[in-house]
Amino acid sequence: MFARFHRPLARNALRCRRFLTTATPQAFLEPVQEHPGITCLSLNRPETKNAISLKLLEELHGCLDHVAYDNSVRILIVRSTTPGSFCSGADLAERRTMTQMQVHKFLSDLRNALGKLENLPVPTIAAIDGPALGGGLELSLACDLRVAGHSVKAIGLTETRLGIIPGAGGTQRVTRLLGLSKAKDLIFTARLLNAPQALEYGLVDYVAAEGSSAFDRSVQLAEEIVVNAPLALKAAKQAISRAPEFALESGLDFERASYEPLLKTKDRVEALEAFKEKRKPVFKGE
Repeated sequence: MFARFHRPLARNALRCRRFLTTATPQAFLEPVQEHPGITCLSLNRPETKNAISLKLLEELHGCLDHVAYDNSVRILIVRSTTPGSFCSGADLAERRTMTQMQVHKFLSDLRNALGKLENLPVPTIAAIDGPALGGGLELSLACDLRVAGHSVKAIGLTETRLGIIPGAGGTQRVTRLLGLSKAKDLIFTARLLNAPQALEYGLVDYVAAEGSSAFDRSVQLAEEIVVNAPLALKAAKQAISRAPEFALESGLDFERASYEPLLKTKDRVEALEAFKEKRKPVFKGE
């Protein structure tokens, strides 16, 4: 199934390069063909398994800034243009050429980029079709949901093997996701998990069926989400994401504050009319 989506996306990417730049982009946006509202943020450094370079990071920032204000994007899938890849972490070869000041700036910029990804108003899915190591796994942890390919064998936070710790939110996001003990176990051991182990551990939410890809399964998941009201999805994401910040009563108040504005939307009226007429609603995000 992968090729069914991959080939049209590749043609669109070529078209973008021709009109926008002569350089090959390392990260770019493009809609999934025949699936309105679903857009890919595609990582495109096949020779390094999408290791995060300065250029990729700069383009990632630009893509995320665009998505934040583009109402046509209802679901974002972060994926690789190359089958069998996701993101192998920071580009260590490039890192060795950096000054200490450049390293500090890179880490700050990466932290900010993952913060932008985490705080996007739309649901986000990481399609992990290959190794997700260090910063690559941290990238996926900034997404709302994670889907792994059936044959993926290397998912982990391996920084302690390199004499450092996860530095782009890994210690914080994985702890919030898994709890203290599992987070410590994963980071202390620098253990690599395969897809079924990552699912059992709670690092990923779905594993693609054998013979399919994480991207295919991510599109299927996105199709289940995108049919719902865009403003309701945004409000739900906001309420859920901020739940850990509140005591229960304060959280309930925030939920109500997120709920109330939806009652006056055109999409809410459309949902009630569609229910009455026994048809599928057509939501416009209004």
